[in-house]
Amino acid sequence: MLQSQKPEWEDIVRSVVDLRHSLHRRPELPWAEVTTADTIRTHLTAANISWRDCAGTGTVATLAANASGRHIALRCDIDALPLSEKSGVAWTSEVDGCMHACGHDGHTATLMATALWLKSHEDALPGPVTLLFQPAEEGGHGAREMIKDGALSGVDMIFGWHNWPAIAFGKAVCPDGAVMSANGTFGITVQGQGGHASQPEICRDPVLAAAAITLALQQIVARRLPPQQSAVLSVTSILAPSGDTVIPDTAQIGGSFRLSDNRLRKTMEDLIIQTAQDTARTYGVTADIDMRPRYGATVNNAGAAATMRRALAEEFGQGWKSDDTLVPIMASEDFSYYLDEIPGAYALIGADNGGRHGDAPCHSALYDFNDALIPAVARVYLRLAAAPLPKER
Repeated sequence: MLQSQKPEWEDIVRSVVDLRHSLHRRPELPWAEVTTADTIRTHLTAANISWRDCAGTGTVATLAANASGRHIALRCDIDALPLSEKSGVAWTSEVDGCMHACGHDGHTATLMATALWLKSHEDALPGPVTLLFQPAEEGGHGAREMIKDGALSGVDMIFGWHNWPAIAFGKAVCPDGAVMSANGTFGITVQGQGGHASQPEICRDPVLAAAAITLALQQIVARRLPPQQSAVLSVTSILAPSGDTVIPDTAQIGGSFRLSDNRLRKTMEDLIIQTAQDTARTYGVTADIDMRPRYGATVNNAGAAATMRRALAEEFGQGWKSDDTLVPIMASEDFSYYLDEIPGAYALIGADNGGRHGDAPCHSALYDFNDALIPAVARVYLRLAAAPLPKER
């Protein structure tokens, strides 16, 4: 990494783009980001930025620790997904069945660019800046564990972002209130009584019941929840392996739900349980439901969101806001844990530049992060830290 006391911005950007591509080649799943963490820490050490490990594979660094102004935190996520990459880029994943399909490699590179510039201008910072390189965002509750390990100690306000291919490059959203939704998953075991397919009358068919439960669950959002509250319920799997002439004993149903309002969670869970059990009863079978809460809604603090919107406007111009992006989007983020603790804001920043795979969605095997976001969003972060900005060339 760069050793210069005052590195040039263009050199920083080039180096972190290389870092991004290197991370992309060697992705690691939640709570297994050992090499990723070592790489991050090596780069921080080379830049003379002190750090400590946090929640295992997480890393926390603080600059201008003794400055008297407001203490802010800037966060990135570092983990990958269990997907086999099909993007065809030169830096394609070299790990079978694992890829950076959500852009966390780009988020990491962006925070590293921010770190390097802040370090070279540390004396000019009005307040402390903590950098959070967080593991296990993809369902692993990494933010919760970082908080438990003191990541927010002394921090007054936190900011984060996510690249979003459904939004054009140069556009973004950062609303007051909810920007991303709460979520949860569920599993339903339908227990019946199997037998010969020619004698369904002496069986209790869990496959038929599972189909009926699936249809009934799809009515919850349409008929049991207020239309003013955004919600999604999706059954994503039915598993009942058997022979062609055999009615099985059990069937498994899996699915997820999304909510714009955390207060709706218990209502949704109760309706899933009631619907599954009542429907099962009419088919002479039973349903055992396993509810698995995941993340709460990501709810921006109004003051912090206004601060971030100003930084976005300064970077992308007055037309920065994506007016056709409806919020909250129904995806979820464990940044919600931070916002439950302290004020902060989270933005979705457009990644689609019309290039190859530019609009491939996150969690797609065709996805690749748009490197043009790295300098742009790093400058947004620098504005949030009230740091000197790189000169325009």
